[in-house]
Amino acid sequence: MKEELLNTFGAQFEQPLIDEIAQTGKLHEITAGETIMDIGNYVRAIPLLLNGAIKVLREDEEGDELLLYYLEEGETCSVTMACCLGQTKSEIRAIAETETKIIMVPVQKMEEWMAKYKGWRNYVFESYHNRLNELLHTVDSIAFKNLDERLVEYLKKKSEVTNDNRIRSTHQEIAYDLHTSRVVVSRLLKKLEKMKKLELHRNHIVIVDL
Repeated sequence: MKEELLNTFGAQFEQPLIDEIAQTGKLHEITAGETIMDIGNYVRAIPLLLNGAIKVLREDEEGDELLLYYLEEGETCSVTMACCLGQTKSEIRAIAETETKIIMVPVQKMEEWMAKYKGWRNYVFESYHNRLNELLHTVDSIAFKNLDERLVEYLKKKSEVTNDNRIRSTHQEIAYDLHTSRVVVSRLLKKLEKMKKLELHRNHIVIVDL
C-alpha cells in the first residue's frame, strides 16, 4: 500500500504523513458500478483515490439523479469531508465508474493532520477549491447550456476519466446522469451520429470526433 501511496501522493504529502495513512487507512478495491457511499449514510471515513474514477451524484425529491462531478486519481471528495466534520448524513451518492482503489482514512485523523501536516492542509483546501469550481461549472452548464452541449461535455469527460473512447453506458443511464429523459438522449445521440461525431452500437457508443 505504501508504494501506491507514494506513487499517487508522494509529491503532495510528507513522508511521515504517508506512513500514517498506510498505518491507519484501509485499502478497498471497488468494482465498476459499485456504490461506495449512499445518500443518508453517516460518513465515518475519508476516501483517498489511488486509481480509477468515481462519479458523484445528487438526488432530487423525486429520486432523479444529477451528475455533479467525477473524482480521479489522487483526489478526494470534499463533500464527504464536510459531512465528516459536521457529523451529518451524506447528501451525495458515489459510484465507481471504473475498477477503483481507495484508501479509507478514519475521520478523526482529518483534524489531527490539519494541524500537523502542511501537505494535508494544502490538499484539503485545494480539494474544496476544485470541487467548488466543478459544482459551479455544473450549475453554469444546466443554467446556460443547451442539452446537446451538456451531452457532448458529458461524453468527453466520461471518455477522459475512463481513458476509453467507448462509452459503455445505456441511453437511460446517460439520461439519469444528465437529469433528462432517455428519449431526448437517444434523439441527440442519433443527431451526433449523423454528424459523424460518434457511432452508436448495441451495447456501447464510440466517440469519433467530439
